Amino acid sequence: MKATGIVRRIDDLGRVVIPKEIRRTMRIREGDPLEIYTDNDGEVIFKKYSPIGELSSFSTQYAEVLSKVGGYPVVVCDRDHVISVAGIPKKELLERRVSPALEEMMEQRRQFAITESDGKRMQPVEGVDRYALVQAPIIAAGDVCGSLMFIAGENPNPATDTEMKLIQVGAAFLGKQMEE
Repeated sequence: MKATGIVRRIDDLGRVVIPKEIRRTMRIREGDPLEIYTDNDGEVIFKKYSPIGELSSFSTQYAEVLSKVGGYPVVVCDRDHVISVAGIPKKELLERRVSPALEEMMEQRRQFAITESDGKRMQPVEGVDRYALVQAPIIAAGDVCGSLMFIAGENPNPATDTEMKLIQVGAAFLGKQMEE
């Protein structure tokens, strides 16, 4: 654990303010759920809660099936990190932070697909030179909680309707699983 040198007092309602700089670097937004841990040394630890992280083994199995059916590598992310990978080496992407571009796509509940007309690319994971072919946000109970995507090859063709539908249906399915 890393000390920040910041000290905060608890107010009369038992609240403590997490400094803006820490919220920014840890990507903690208003309304984000935090898990609270304690240990025998008297430490209290706040950790961002990832509802989709609870489904990591399920999402990994789902990603493997989707990769085989779709013929592309599949990545499942929560709002901050890669949770599951199939079709490419896991150590390349697993646990890495999502890119600001993907974060913005999720925030705006937008889908992404490589098309012939625009030729735009989106790098979904920070520090990894791979691009999304198709991406859709995972929405559970009205909240965006992650993203599902196919990863494009070296010289990608435009995404087909089939690839777009597979990712849309997969994202909707994972969202439903989180609601139950």
